[in-house]
Amino acid sequence: MIIYAIIGVILVVMELLYFRIADHFNIIDRPNERSSHTTIVRRGGGVIFLFAAWLWSAFFGFQYPWFLAGLTLVCLVSFIDDVRSLPDSLRLVAQFAAMLMLFADFGILIPEDWWLILIGLIIGVGIVNAYNFMDGINGITSGYSLSVLVPLILLNCTLAFIDMSYLIVVSIACVVFSFFNFRPKGKALCFAGDVGSIGIAFMVLLPLGKLMLKTCDFSYIILLAVYGVDTILTICHRLMLHEHLGQAHRKHAFQIMANELRIPHEVVSLSYVLLQLIVSLGLIYLSNRHWVYAVTAVVVLCAAYLIFMKKNYHLHSEYLQQLDK
Repeated sequence: MIIYAIIGVILVVMELLYFRIADHFNIIDRPNERSSHTTIVRRGGGVIFLFAAWLWSAFFGFQYPWFLAGLTLVCLVSFIDDVRSLPDSLRLVAQFAAMLMLFADFGILIPEDWWLILIGLIIGVGIVNAYNFMDGINGITSGYSLSVLVPLILLNCTLAFIDMSYLIVVSIACVVFSFFNFRPKGKALCFAGDVGSIGIAFMVLLPLGKLMLKTCDFSYIILLAVYGVDTILTICHRLMLHEHLGQAHRKHAFQIMANELRIPHEVVSLSYVLLQLIVSLGLIYLSNRHWVYAVTAVVVLCAAYLIFMKKNYHLHSEYLQQLDK
């Protein structure tokens, strides 16, 4: 326990030191008409997740060197993108390269299974970017990550698919970041930035991937169901509207809650956290038929999303019309 306390203190100090660097080099996020915040806030505070991975490796041994190399690569490129915009192609190359490194630590880079590897790479990079898409209001990235990590910790107690210290250290990093970010609108001391949202997504994929490979049960992807449903259905909606997917927008359900419905950021974030916990704990404790439960949960989440949008999307349309005037 003392080691974890030391790591927590080090992470707090490192975050505060980063604030001084961000202030000095003007690494900030300025609000625009697409933003869900109205004040200038430091960007890139999520670099603390990369620090946590290195600290865990330093204290508990470099158990996953390829994972650590991939995480460092994708966080470095994402941080540069936070400071100075990079081409989408460069970011995607870095993400696919990092995912290959993660797969190397999984031990699944078998040439004969190249097509499975390709599918896995596409899904993995898709999850990482979905995490990034969903990072739009205070507390949602760190809070949602904790809602994924808690079920993984519970499952690890019986299945032992990863060193428990890894899950604990990553959880500590989420708590530390939440202290600086999970605050009422306008009071966050920093945003995660791409380095944070993409970094923590990559870190969550390590234990989730090891769990699915050990159990050969891929229904555990439901641990990311709430983010997945919101992201995929929002993309489908935007395609129906003939929008460019690379263009900034505020069409996610959580954005409409925070912006058009004026629900406090912390309430919206906690709603996503609790909903994901309910879905995940249901999978763990309520059903032995995981795939039946997973499909049912996804159908219910999709229905809830569609009902919410049918009732409230007109508010966002009215907001867009005001922008055009």
